[in-house]
Amino acid sequence: MHSVKLTIAKFLILFFVACSLQMSVSAQENSPYSRYGIGDLTPNKNVLSRGMGGVSAAIADFNSINYTNPSSLTTINNTIFDVGTEIDYRILKSSNPAKKFTSANTYVSYLQLAFPLTTPKMAKKDIFWAMSLGLKPVSKINYKIEKTERLAGIDSINTLYEGKGGVNQVFLGTALKYKNISFGINAGYMFGSKDNSTKVSFIDDTVYYHQSNSADVTTFGGFFINGGLQYDITLRKDDKNNTEQNLRLGVFGNMKQNLKAKNDLVREIIIYDQSGGYYRVDSVYEEKDVAGTITYPAMIGIGGVYQDANWMIGLDFEYGNWSAYRYYGQTDQVQNNWTVRLGAQYSPFKLGTPTSKYFKYVKYRAGIYYGPDYINTNSNRPEYGVSLGAGLPLTSLKQRNIYGDYVVLNTALEIGNRGNKQTNLRENLVRFSLGIAMNARWFRKQKYQ
Repeated sequence: MHSVKLTIAKFLILFFVACSLQMSVSAQENSPYSRYGIGDLTPNKNVLSRGMGGVSAAIADFNSINYTNPSSLTTINNTIFDVGTEIDYRILKSSNPAKKFTSANTYVSYLQLAFPLTTPKMAKKDIFWAMSLGLKPVSKINYKIEKTERLAGIDSINTLYEGKGGVNQVFLGTALKYKNISFGINAGYMFGSKDNSTKVSFIDDTVYYHQSNSADVTTFGGFFINGGLQYDITLRKDDKNNTEQNLRLGVFGNMKQNLKAKNDLVREIIIYDQSGGYYRVDSVYEEKDVAGTITYPAMIGIGGVYQDANWMIGLDFEYGNWSAYRYYGQTDQVQNNWTVRLGAQYSPFKLGTPTSKYFKYVKYRAGIYYGPDYINTNSNRPEYGVSLGAGLPLTSLKQRNIYGDYVVLNTALEIGNRGNKQTNLRENLVRFSLGIAMNARWFRKQKYQ
């Protein structure tokens, strides 16, 4: 018992340190699309799913945590600590004027812990129970756009648009399975900020003008809940060879919710100093702590997965009701969106495969996705991409034991595109993700014969 308590204490220290790291990492990419709505949405998938084009509605893997559909928790049989990180490289292309911009970013994409709670009596009745907790970003806001134009009959004007912030979730999840059907929910707190500013200056060779700054800073938060369901259908079972063909159906989603917000509004005259910062010359208008709400829309995803000893093939359809999004009662340049995802995983492993053949134990993944972006700056803006991935055992194959103490490294490479020539701004994205899932038999009472 003492060793179990020590293990829990070590984990909690590790988890809170990792949470602090996740919160301290700030996005450095410059994405103009993050100016709208709640920002640039982060992939709401773990690394395993990202390698399969984002398929997740019916994914249930005992080596990792599928937080997109919490009902999948019931498949785990060990405590899992799962950390995801990513590096993305963005290329922005403008047609008029013809320019190209690049940016790179590295950040922690999720932190999770999950553990089974099933008792022997529950297992005999085909009842399985598990819980999880985690922290993940929902969106990022980070942009810096500069525009210089000539106002007829007046003068040249320079406008600098800047923004930063984003949305995060901390959550607690649980799931219960009875025979072939699983139910799960995630509940927690969604919080974030949205800091937008517009700086305007006149360009004149003879007359000096002070610059103006219009800043709008909003902080918000509120409790949320989402849920999911999965249903297993056995297509074929071979007890002699211990193999099974299975079809799993899944659905997940969340209801519309209102987040309480406070807004600080500033209109001021500024002047820049030698260090690149600025200070206020005069305040034109200022208002603080204006209460309001931000409406986060309802979303739903549905899909299915075929799985046998070597293959897992999945298809998902997701829909977001972004027309219901409101910021202090105001609409934004967002639209209802849908995404179709198709992915597959292949495992060449077969019973009796020697441990010397490492790559027979690797799981190989690929996928595609397509659908309109939720940000609507043009009526025809598709978002699409392809992905490749792999699940690599890090624990020595010879040392893997019956208790299932092992570590898996999940990888995913995604190449995507948004926008087109008509939007005058195309964004190409290359994202490389790494997820480390550490499995161990923690929190279990040891038995002695």
